Amino acid sequence: MVESLEARGYGVGMPGYDREKWGFDLDGENKAKGLILWKLQSPHVRAFHLSWTSFFTSFVAAFAMAALLPVVRQNLDLTAADIGASGIANVVGAIGARVIIGAICDTVGPRYGVAGVLLLIAPSVFCASLIVDRGGIIAVRFFMGIGICIFVCNQFWSGTMFSPNCVGTVNATCGGWGNLGGGVTQLIMPLIYSGIKQSGRPGFTAWRWSFMVPGAMFLLLAMMTLLFAQDTPNGSYRDLRKTRAAQIDGKKTLLAALKNYRTWVLTLNYGYCFGVELTINSIIVSYFFDQFGLTLEIAGIVGAVFGLMNLFCRSAGGLASDLGGKYFGMRGRLWAYFILQLCAGALSIVLGNVDDTLGGTIAVMIVFSAFVQSAEGACYGVVPFVSRRSYGVVAGMVGAGGNTGSAVTQALFFADNPGLKMSTQDGLVWMGVMIMAVTCTLCSLHWPAWGGMLTPANPSATEEDYYLSDWDPEEVAANLHIPSLRFAMESKSMRGKANYAKYMAENSVKEGSEDSDVVIAKDIKTDSQ
Repeated sequence: MVESLEARGYGVGMPGYDREKWGFDLDGENKAKGLILWKLQSPHVRAFHLSWTSFFTSFVAAFAMAALLPVVRQNLDLTAADIGASGIANVVGAIGARVIIGAICDTVGPRYGVAGVLLLIAPSVFCASLIVDRGGIIAVRFFMGIGICIFVCNQFWSGTMFSPNCVGTVNATCGGWGNLGGGVTQLIMPLIYSGIKQSGRPGFTAWRWSFMVPGAMFLLLAMMTLLFAQDTPNGSYRDLRKTRAAQIDGKKTLLAALKNYRTWVLTLNYGYCFGVELTINSIIVSYFFDQFGLTLEIAGIVGAVFGLMNLFCRSAGGLASDLGGKYFGMRGRLWAYFILQLCAGALSIVLGNVDDTLGGTIAVMIVFSAFVQSAEGACYGVVPFVSRRSYGVVAGMVGAGGNTGSAVTQALFFADNPGLKMSTQDGLVWMGVMIMAVTCTLCSLHWPAWGGMLTPANPSATEEDYYLSDWDPEEVAANLHIPSLRFAMESKSMRGKANYAKYMAENSVKEGSEDSDVVIAKDIKTDSQ
């Protein structure tokens, strides 16, 4: 007889769990099977809110300078080359940081990852007020851009707290609301600047005082994260270190991510959805200011629309991924991502060809933004399934791909490059071509038990075979593989609705019932012996 869920210490047996108060069920790893935004008594929901607000704030700081560039460039007498260099520095800083923070999440947990980044980057945000030359703006934008690596903690935390059945939607919502900061900063920074200027401060002083706002937000959120959050549904990493987690070899975890080709394909592709968003955030206000003669405030409002689409579009991409996964398994998730990103590339080409009308440019930009951000959500609907052991490293590498893609794109198409000099409009066209070309590499992705976009699954392959391949026999003997085994069982729905129903029927249980958790417990117990 299989022992009860409560006796096993997970599911309804999670300490403090109250189904009536929380409003959602838990899976075999104590991950939430749903998200109710106002249930703050749940550690899952607190982690969700602290995660996206921290990422939101890092975005506000990272692109605050871009929102004020028309004023800053006049004050500091910057050339187009200076502005291009600072824009590239703004996204380059987070490339290595995203990989490092992924390893940190796997080692000490996302809570310390978020708080640590906020506290480390806050001084550079305040120092923006002290810039006097080209070197200063490049250095400050470089360090403020590092803050965007919080995105990795954001996605890792969601994947740790929420079950595979809803992780695509939750990841996308958490990331999308964070990305919203890129649009909000285009809106609020010019308004903060105008307010300070109207209070009697000279214009070249007002923009410097404006950076006190995001700097203060960094410090506040760091304290809230340390005081009110925990790393996992089962407690903090510090407590879990006393058990199996302390024995895991970090080098092997890193190698498991590096050896998996799916990590690299998704890293490349994320460079041409999130990387595109970073690029547009860097150029959009100046583009409207210069191309259509708008004031700084109006250009900021119009430019903010691109980022504000994150309010729902990234979530829509995650939802599309989850729906595709529900009915067609991993193949459905991949096709959802492919279609969304391919359409984004086509719309970038259109955007570069409607520069003669403000209304047409805004209309195309809105639709373009919707597909770009939906593609981002769909990408991170796939990322959690690459490797359970190396989830943090994979999330970090894919996230770093976004910054790398933006740096490459800006250097090729939007910097004042004598060898490849082109207008912003031509840059948008060629960026669209590159997006579409890179997206085609998604056809190479394949999971043995689930197949790929164009390839069938191997009938003899299982999820356990795939996820346990990251662990060597000694680690399996020490039961370090158990979380990967549990995840493998929870992810069987990626076979597609029909195949998953067949699996559940063979085990004589109803999908979604408590008995399905019992079947998982049986399989875990059998495979770990």
